[in-house]
Amino acid sequence: MQVFDASSIIYAWDNYPVQQFPGLWDWIADRINDSTIMMPTVALVEVHDNSPDCWHWLRDANLQTHEISNAILQESLRIKGQIGIVGDRYGAGVGENDILIIATASVLRKELVTDEEWQPNLPLNPLKYKIPAVCALPAVRVAWIDFLDYIKRTGAVFR
Repeated sequence: MQVFDASSIIYAWDNYPVQQFPGLWDWIADRINDSTIMMPTVALVEVHDNSPDCWHWLRDANLQTHEISNAILQESLRIKGQIGIVGDRYGAGVGENDILIIATASVLRKELVTDEEWQPNLPLNPLKYKIPAVCALPAVRVAWIDFLDYIKRTGAVFR
C-alpha cells in the first residue's frame, strides 16, 4: 500500500486527463479497489479544495482514507520537533497537513507518493524543507517516490 499526498493525485489528474488516459485511470481505480492506494483524510480535503473534479472521481472510485489518529498526531509532533516547528509557526516548507501526511505514512510504515519539490540543495533552515526533505531526515525516514516513478516502478503498460 502507498499513502498518496494530494500533490501526486492532482499532478496525475492535471497531466493525464481521464478522457485521454482512461487506461491509467482504470488502473488507478483497480489499485484503489484493492487498497494499494489510500490517502489521509487531510490530503483528500486538499484535493477537494484544489481539484473538485478529481475529488469527485476519487469519491466515486471509493478511495480509502485514513483518519488522523492519536498515534499519527503524536508522530506529527515528533516530526515537527525534528525540523524546529514550534506551535503553529510553520516556515516556507511543509505545512500542518504535510506533517500529518508524513506522519500517517510513518505510523502505517508505508511509502509516501508525493510530487512536492525535491530540494537537491537543502536550505540551511529546516523550516524551509519540503515533504521529500522531511521524509529523508534520519529521525523520520519515510520512503517516498513521485507519481511518475511510482508508475514506472510498477511496470504497468497502458494501451
